[in-house]
Amino acid sequence: MRVLGIESSCDETGVAVYDSDAGLLSHVLHSQIKLHSEYGGVVPELASRDHVRYLLPLIQQALDQADTSRAQLDGIAYTAGPGLIGALMVGASTGRGLAMALGIPALGVHHMEGHLLAPLLEDPAPSFPFLALLVSGGHTMIAQVGGIGRYRILGESLDDAAGEAFDKTAKMLGLGYPGGPILAKLAESDRTGIYDFPRPMVDRPGLDFSFSGLKTYTLNTWHEASKRPDADSRKADIARAFQDAVVDTLSIKCRRAVRQTGIKTLVVAGGVGANRQLRSQLHDMMQKEGGQVFYPRIEFCTDNGAMIAHVGCLRLQAGQHDPLIIQARARWPMEELEAV
Repeated sequence: MRVLGIESSCDETGVAVYDSDAGLLSHVLHSQIKLHSEYGGVVPELASRDHVRYLLPLIQQALDQADTSRAQLDGIAYTAGPGLIGALMVGASTGRGLAMALGIPALGVHHMEGHLLAPLLEDPAPSFPFLALLVSGGHTMIAQVGGIGRYRILGESLDDAAGEAFDKTAKMLGLGYPGGPILAKLAESDRTGIYDFPRPMVDRPGLDFSFSGLKTYTLNTWHEASKRPDADSRKADIARAFQDAVVDTLSIKCRRAVRQTGIKTLVVAGGVGANRQLRSQLHDMMQKEGGQVFYPRIEFCTDNGAMIAHVGCLRLQAGQHDPLIIQARARWPMEELEAV
């Protein structure tokens, strides 16, 4: 089965072609970073208009790279949620309309399921069951994965997601947009140990997260440091202390999940999964626990069409498809997904 995948949930337009036998045939991506940078964050209306502008040319580009005609497609998958409703509707209406014109099935894919199963695109790929840390700008959660659609949420953020906390902290420090990657790079030039930030919620049982208090602690620290003559040099120290706190917290909670469930395979997905310190620390932690950690390649940590085409192909092969309606959901609990 050959499937076209469309991702348009936020500020990146991704299109890919995935074949159940040959694997990933193509993937193309357009980023809206320059568009939103002057506003310091994503402007939903501008995001939707940019998806409209670029989606059809990207579809043709992905088909050309895959040496595939529209007539050779067996199905179309598109991100149906969660995300910005206007942006989602662009991908959903395009995917649904194209599928209707071609007389092939279409399927709306859960954005976070795409991230969660992205490591299955790699070789070697993890085997079920495994634990998954989904850590991005919009979500932070630990899930137990028994198979496709068989997800049990063990813990999640009660407020800011980790990626959101990275971006907001970077904005506090005046680091620009998108802030998370800039802050992570700045943290690499620090003087370790100058500041020691708290690790939120690690002193209580459970696997939930909370990063809003850490963000406030960072803001108060910066207010004091900004009064010093060496304020600029302190930014790197604060960035490192913040990153250490987030990474330690994520690592501690993942280790706790491994010990509670006995599952020795950990998958890390989402944009923050590209953070080098997080990757290193989780690798070391899983080695000590006698387990293994899997990641998607860096380009598939952030939003992309490949993960949507992949999940869409798996579900379409299982006989799932959507009725002749256009559906998009700004909020969509993963527990509502049908198991395959």
